[in-house]
Amino acid sequence: MSVFMDLNLTFSADKSNMQQLIDMAAHLGFSTVAVNYTFEPTSKKKQAIPTPKPIDELIGQLPIVQGRSRPIRVLNRLTLVMSELSHFRPNSTEYANFDLLAVQPTTEKVFHAACTQMDVDVISVPMTEKLAFFFKKAPVNMAAERGLAFEVSYAPAIRDATMRRYTIANAISLAQACKGKPLELRGPYDIINLCSLIGLSDEAAKRSVSCRCRSLLLHAETRTTANGVISTKKCCDSSPGQQEAPSPPGYTDQGGAPAAKRLKSQLTD
Repeated sequence: MSVFMDLNLTFSADKSNMQQLIDMAAHLGFSTVAVNYTFEPTSKKKQAIPTPKPIDELIGQLPIVQGRSRPIRVLNRLTLVMSELSHFRPNSTEYANFDLLAVQPTTEKVFHAACTQMDVDVISVPMTEKLAFFFKKAPVNMAAERGLAFEVSYAPAIRDATMRRYTIANAISLAQACKGKPLELRGPYDIINLCSLIGLSDEAAKRSVSCRCRSLLLHAETRTTANGVISTKKCCDSSPGQQEAPSPPGYTDQGGAPAAKRLKSQLTD
């Protein structure tokens, strides 16, 4: 059974609204959601980055996911709306307070930098208006190679016909550039159906709300810890009475080399 995620639930200071939204997400079958805090810095003065609220202050009780026996997992996310490169603070400790870091570029220069340089997890492109730049394959492919994800927010397309046309047109352009590697709240399978409008196959659309989200969370974990780490554990201690592990197939005591690697003279002895 697939694990579905919605990583863009708009933050609300109203606790009852957040409780209702997360309850609905669990009812629709989402196992993980991210509460999104939007921050738009300006170049005139330095503004304080918002601090995410603890989950127990955000909602009263975590609901159980429909069809599963475990409560929903709630993460927090920061989205930076940027028009200039100086708005991004690469060494800011406030970013570490969030599980996911997203950037919403409004210019081609910032979009290119987000794809190729910025240490973020998500690139969210405003889809409800005519973009001031085109999606070029080179930076888009580089972002994919770096493990970043592109986000298409479908909510505006549900509300207004004009925004729906722009959303579909821009999403098709993005899907063509990234070759189909793809949030009002809808069920996972409703989202999969919506993805068909931008040319994604059912399988690609399903990945965009399941395993692609899981990969994104793993990318966020490695970003906050700087490096991926592999740990090893010794299973048992060596002792005189312990038997040695059997040799791999094709190996002998004569130098430990497989038959295919021994000299012909050794094979005929």
